[in-house]
Amino acid sequence: MSDYTSKPYKLKCADCGRRYEPDEVRYVCPDCSEKQESGRALRGVLEVDYDYKRLTESFNRDYLASCAQVGTRRYFPLLPLLDEKYLSPLLIGDTPLYGGNRLGAHLGMNSLFMKDESRNPAGSYKDRASVLVVAKAIEMGAETVCTASTGNAATALACVSASQGVDCAVIVPESAPPAKLAQMLIYGARVFPVRGNYDQAFDLSAVACERFGWYNRNTAFNPYTIDGKRLAAFEIWEQLGQKAPDSVWIATGDGVIIAGVAKGFRDLLGLGLIEKMPRMIAVQATGSAGIVNAFNAGAEEPEPVLGASSVADSIVVEAPKCGILALREIRESGGRALAVSDEEILSTMSMLGRLTGLFVEPSSAAAVAGLVKERRAGRVADDERAVLLLTGTGLKDIDSARKAVNMPESIDPDIQALEKALGGS
Repeated sequence: MSDYTSKPYKLKCADCGRRYEPDEVRYVCPDCSEKQESGRALRGVLEVDYDYKRLTESFNRDYLASCAQVGTRRYFPLLPLLDEKYLSPLLIGDTPLYGGNRLGAHLGMNSLFMKDESRNPAGSYKDRASVLVVAKAIEMGAETVCTASTGNAATALACVSASQGVDCAVIVPESAPPAKLAQMLIYGARVFPVRGNYDQAFDLSAVACERFGWYNRNTAFNPYTIDGKRLAAFEIWEQLGQKAPDSVWIATGDGVIIAGVAKGFRDLLGLGLIEKMPRMIAVQATGSAGIVNAFNAGAEEPEPVLGASSVADSIVVEAPKCGILALREIRESGGRALAVSDEEILSTMSMLGRLTGLFVEPSSAAAVAGLVKERRAGRVADDERAVLLLTGTGLKDIDSARKAVNMPESIDPDIQALEKALGGS
């Protein structure tokens, strides 16, 4: 007999395996979090653990064939929510998966796909986590939601909160790209830039949530961030004709996106809708490569990278909060982790734009740079069914885009000047 008595899910600790009722604990495992060390990966990260037998009664191929819903609402039977009314009215998800692209031809790959998450309302993958977290906040009766962020999580939270009239407070490093800061403010968030890095903003936000009674959206600390980020896996599976890819390439900072995508495919496996997991490939910047270093060393937990830095601000973190779970998902899926330089990231931004017409921010380009690097090294087959997760639009970081190109000099408004600029006589 199943022990999922009241709801078809529980919260399960990724460290000790203990399960909790959803209303029994809000954030991390009380026991394992006692072992938390300052400045290191989170202990006691909770995942939503589903009763697949019960879920198959409401979510199956027949349901999908008859369901006219799109985006997040299409997968409501797989969401840990009491009522669909808690979801934002914005269309989050239902982003395109592009195949048959010039990038694939350039690399000699015949099954290369790109999942364009810049099409989400706030322009990044982080919208997927925020839509579920804000829904849970409303369900729980919370009045204010808070997060620490280098930019995208904060803009996503501000966007979704605005759509539902929920108060939003965000704590960000003062070095966050100005475009992202402006975006948060346009959505009406209360923005607090701090003289410090993301890890310090994360710690401050945790104290603030406790002091002021705010609902904490922080990545990995809130279990529903992982669950929201798994939704792209369902879309990829449907868009590939209800088949799993061979590999998914993901720019990685804290490790929550890769843990979430892996969880989505594990859910599909548990529901009997796929036969095996795709390989999870984590790509980090060389200046912020805690997960890569741990993977290569065979370690279970990443060591902090003090002074972590990269042009790809979205994936810069000293201590990956979800690093322990991310490493486990990478290894269990048969995947790997690799690092790319800022130079590789910037050159890939430009190459991707020229070959595909997609303008992505540096963190998105990192995933592509990783595939390019591995392909050129002969570690990716011609027929690999690979999905590149493009997590955010380049409009969020114009300064980095300017570094990726050569800005032309102005010319006089006459044909002779244009001919000269073209290289003519």
